[in-house]
Amino acid sequence: MAQFTVLTVCTGNVCRSPLAEMLLRHAFAELPITVHSAGTHALVGRQMPDPQLEIAKELGIENADSHRGKQITLEHVDSADLILAMGREHRSAAVELTPKALRKTFTLRELARIAEVVPDEDLLVEDSRGPTNRLRAAVEAAALNRGVALPPENPDDNDVLDPFRRSQETYLASRDQLVPAVDDVTKYLKRAIP
Repeated sequence: MAQFTVLTVCTGNVCRSPLAEMLLRHAFAELPITVHSAGTHALVGRQMPDPQLEIAKELGIENADSHRGKQITLEHVDSADLILAMGREHRSAAVELTPKALRKTFTLRELARIAEVVPDEDLLVEDSRGPTNRLRAAVEAAALNRGVALPPENPDDNDVLDPFRRSQETYLASRDQLVPAVDDVTKYLKRAIP
């Protein structure tokens, strides 16, 4: 069965994108979905910092300490069916690698917001197309509804705060932006698979 591939992207690939990757992987464990992450200026080979490892543990993620940062490549972007950037600069970096990625690239919080306005009928495709094609149709529906969802008053609300080398409070604020957005995106993609 063909896999649907999600790529999460941040700067160093040690805080935000790996946490999103692990949460999505756990949420989609029973589905034909592959999730991985990369960074635009990756700390290649580095682990998640201790505060992020602690957050991952509190969220029930096992083996978070096995993650190692990796640099985003054109192959990552080309092979992904959905790219979830943690910030607008990461969305831009993915699209700069290949402009055709625009329709499948969103910030995580942007897609969570768009998901609220996508009507169910936009997600109804022939059952015979299989789950991977239904998920791809959900990405296309989100792209088509990008202009329908009202943008946030503050453009920063499309981004997940970068906690790297900052205070514990910043790590918690970043978590509190990331986790609900992952939940909303998870619910949206699951709506596409009856």
